[in-house]
Amino acid sequence: MNPTIPKSAFDFLLKLKENNNREWMQEHKKEYLANEKALKEFYAAVENGLNGTDEIAKTKIFRINRDIRFSNDKTPYNVHRSVSFSRAGAHRRGGYYLRLESGNSYMAGGFFEPNPADLLRIRKEFEMDSSEIRKILNQKDFKKAFGNFNQEYAVKTAPKGFSKEDENINLIRLKSFFVNHHFTDKEVFATDFKDNLIHHYQLLRPFFNYMSDVLTTDLNGESLL
Repeated sequence: MNPTIPKSAFDFLLKLKENNNREWMQEHKKEYLANEKALKEFYAAVENGLNGTDEIAKTKIFRINRDIRFSNDKTPYNVHRSVSFSRAGAHRRGGYYLRLESGNSYMAGGFFEPNPADLLRIRKEFEMDSSEIRKILNQKDFKKAFGNFNQEYAVKTAPKGFSKEDENINLIRLKSFFVNHHFTDKEVFATDFKDNLIHHYQLLRPFFNYMSDVLTTDLNGESLL
């Protein structure tokens, strides 16, 4: 039997949004813990499903407590729940992410703000030959599920050392390389949501395989591992 996301989890988060303070949370801690238990069971089932075709090293459940030290928003709690699944081994790159929030649930995957060395290596690969990544991005099922790379994180013109006239500048100017897919609340509560989610994660594998190859070799294709 597939574990599911209980509607009560979203009901709780919506109430928390209206009562985002420690006193309210303390009074409703039992409700919070009951929903967390259900969510953790769901995350465990997703990890198990991913391990059928991949190898997951770690599942990270993000804290509901917000880090408010450097934020103008001093509300203490996140009003969404999120989790990430890290792939095992230096030869497996890319990561899976899930955010759960009423009206704004989505999965995502890819490379969010890679370190400077990885970012340069990716950009150099795109500069040299973008045919393979474009083939992946334009694959029918991938494009239908995700569209294109998220364009929010990019330099305005061209990174240092690259030409703004380069035919691949739309890829080179990106600072992160990830895609996402949104789910309706109805889809989230459905009994097949776990399978639907894993299906979308599996659509990422050609992208992950390609980027893993790029990030574990030099520009001559020699292994760095």
